[in-house]
Amino acid sequence: MNRTFWITSLIVFVNSLSFTILIPIIYLYGKQFELSDFHTSLLFSTYSVAQFFATPVIGKLSDRFGRKPLLIISLAGTVIANLIAGTATAAWVLFFARFLDGITGGNMSVTQAVMSDITSPKNRAQAFGIYGAAMGLGFVLGPALSLFAQQISIGAAFLAAGLVAFVALLMTILFLPETLDKQIQKPGNIFDLGLGNLIKGLAMPGIGILLLINFLIGTTFTMFTYAFQPYFLKVLDQNNQGLTLLFLTFGTLGVIMQTWGISILKNKFDVVKILFLGLFFRSSAFMLMPVWANINYFVVVSIMFSLFNALVQPMISTLISLNAKPEEQGTVLGLNASYLSISNGVGPVIAGVIVNQSQPITYSYPLYLAGFLTFLVLGFAIYSRRQYTPSNF
Repeated sequence: MNRTFWITSLIVFVNSLSFTILIPIIYLYGKQFELSDFHTSLLFSTYSVAQFFATPVIGKLSDRFGRKPLLIISLAGTVIANLIAGTATAAWVLFFARFLDGITGGNMSVTQAVMSDITSPKNRAQAFGIYGAAMGLGFVLGPALSLFAQQISIGAAFLAAGLVAFVALLMTILFLPETLDKQIQKPGNIFDLGLGNLIKGLAMPGIGILLLINFLIGTTFTMFTYAFQPYFLKVLDQNNQGLTLLFLTFGTLGVIMQTWGISILKNKFDVVKILFLGLFFRSSAFMLMPVWANINYFVVVSIMFSLFNALVQPMISTLISLNAKPEEQGTVLGLNASYLSISNGVGPVIAGVIVNQSQPITYSYPLYLAGFLTFLVLGFAIYSRRQYTPSNF
């Protein structure tokens, strides 16, 4: 791994730190504006739907104009959006800030394209594992910084996230070189921004089936993440400090699995089998979590979940990258992030509809449903594996 790889990993870590500062507080911040559970789910969805349309455009433009300028634009949008959210005085301002963050939020797909530019197919699974670990390390420190900022106010956590994203922006401007091969032929139609690929991508050999699988995976996962916080707070009767510490634990274990764990597993299993392993334990954990409303039991199941859940996205990204041509890396990884984003908009709404805040036990329903549906997605992934398994596997 060269210098650019580690610079990119550091940028990914700082960007992830900015994002994960917000995870423990978006639900609580929505409640400060007296939003219902359903309207809070729309707050999650606003960001995700905006990302759905923006990410393929950003990915396509990064294939045309380079990774660095698009990453700068994306990070600048995150900085501005978090500053607006942190100083919001009305709910509509908060919704606008989340929309702005989503419409400029293509940094994940661009940094993944950078990883693809600078690594060989042989080393790509390990590279995306380290990429995931850099994000996971953000999950370790992000909740801790969030907890510190919350001592001032919940809005201060958004300001802290904006400041951290600004650090990532400066690192990109000062230290990240351009990685796009200038000899790769650029598309002739300058008005082709990649939105048409949202549909065309589903028909791409080896790519379309993975986009569909990742959309389904993302939908079930965000049903879980939406219900996870209120279940922990209201059913298990825990506080926000305990929630933040649990997120910190998730991040720590995820880093261990995505560095040490993947390096061991890839010597025994191929990427497809590691994906199946992650999905099996993820779905099992979803189903087991609400069986017994006991904090000690919940923590044990959560530990199993955080270890194996860390395998899923790195393997999906690896398979998509291996099935794509070099000149399409930004485009297809942008499509992947886009479909993952829209799933992040669908999942919370489904969860928000089936819960009843006057009956806390209903927060377990999305967990059961997410587990059952993830088992179905695993079955579909196994059934269709020949369509996306690289020929050299």
